[in-house]
Amino acid sequence: MPDNPKTRVIQLNENNFSARNTEARDPKRPLRIALFTETFLPKIDGVVTRLCQTIRHLVLFGHEVLLIAPEGGLKEYEGARVHGVRGFSFPLYPDIKLAIPRPSIGKALSNFQPDLIHAIHPVVLGASAFHYSKRHSVPLVVSYHAQLDKYLHYYGFGKLEPLFWKGTRSAYNGSDLVLATSQAMTDLLREQGLQRVELWQKGVDTETFSPDKASAEMRDRLTQGHPQEKLMVYIGRLSAEKGIEACRPVLQAIPGLRLALVGDGPHRDKLKEYFAGTPTYFPGFLKGKDLAAAYASADIFFMASRTETLGLVVLEAMAAGCAVVAADEGGIPDIVREGITGHLFKHGDEEKAIAAVRRLITDDAHREHMRREARLDAEKWSWAAATRQLEDFYRDVMSREQELPHRIAAFARMTASEEQICGALDISKATLRRQRARVSRQLSGQSA
Repeated sequence: MPDNPKTRVIQLNENNFSARNTEARDPKRPLRIALFTETFLPKIDGVVTRLCQTIRHLVLFGHEVLLIAPEGGLKEYEGARVHGVRGFSFPLYPDIKLAIPRPSIGKALSNFQPDLIHAIHPVVLGASAFHYSKRHSVPLVVSYHAQLDKYLHYYGFGKLEPLFWKGTRSAYNGSDLVLATSQAMTDLLREQGLQRVELWQKGVDTETFSPDKASAEMRDRLTQGHPQEKLMVYIGRLSAEKGIEACRPVLQAIPGLRLALVGDGPHRDKLKEYFAGTPTYFPGFLKGKDLAAAYASADIFFMASRTETLGLVVLEAMAAGCAVVAADEGGIPDIVREGITGHLFKHGDEEKAIAAVRRLITDDAHREHMRREARLDAEKWSWAAATRQLEDFYRDVMSREQELPHRIAAFARMTASEEQICGALDISKATLRRQRARVSRQLSGQSA
């Protein structure tokens, strides 16, 4: 039969896949996990926060972790090894450092010998994850953390969205598992033709972010010496896609309301100009105890972003007992229960946003009830539970990896095509070919 990739027949027999050719695996043994990320410390954002908590808990659970990340001066983090890769600032977003795959990555991975690779929203550096998974027969998990399709529109490249999704489908569908961080993103990825998509549950640090972190000193600072007035905050990146300009109509409509835009980013100067003449304060980047105090000392957390895959800052605000008013977009409706833990408004609906904020600052009982309910919801979402779920995903992938040889061999006896095998077993062609490559190496006396 001709070697046509669309109809290539898998010529393998069950002996090639015998148990004696596969390393016996204890389902509870510690795993060696290689994580790839396009962004890490010292940069702080929702992706980095989740990654830091994930690393911390994976190590706590007994696993070995190697992190491949843009160089940031770290060699170790919370017990995980860090392999930094030199990069350069992205022209459209200088806060982001782009790291290009280099040969040193392959050497670091070869020394580490991972059981599994997890690529955190791979774009540039993550290309090495796909390459290493294919070349060395290592299972690959990919997770989706940023709505880059919407970012394209904010930065003038909206026409590239179809190309973006085509590339995302092609790359992600070559993995063993795709994880999304909210139900909305899970649904979106499936609608866009991505396969093997599962929901990775949310998490928040309820010890760091808590109502008892409220501070009179921080409130005085954020209100610029007017602590008796109501305080609305936004905390996060000051960038175009966050829609921060939507705060201004609310400020203009409600006398006595003050705004603090906590954070930094490429849009800061434009925002300072846009909010000139309003009671708006730019305290800059806050972290640790100051960040926790900023959440807990405010009356309202306002989020107009349409690009949140999850909205970790919203979770942190809820954990701090801060009433939330947010856009009914992306992953935020998965977090906020309308009228119970916060208020939602549709994009462009200024009247509803204003009405929600006005009610919260004039109805103390309603605001206090919402703060309590938000805190109770946040207490359900620990990082330990989210990472235990991730660990289960990893073990499911590893377990399937061990079962696949026998299942593939059964189809091979029927001379089934690649499409038939992949469809029946719900695996990618990359996974199927990885299994074939492993057998070839075993038969030639090489180690997998």
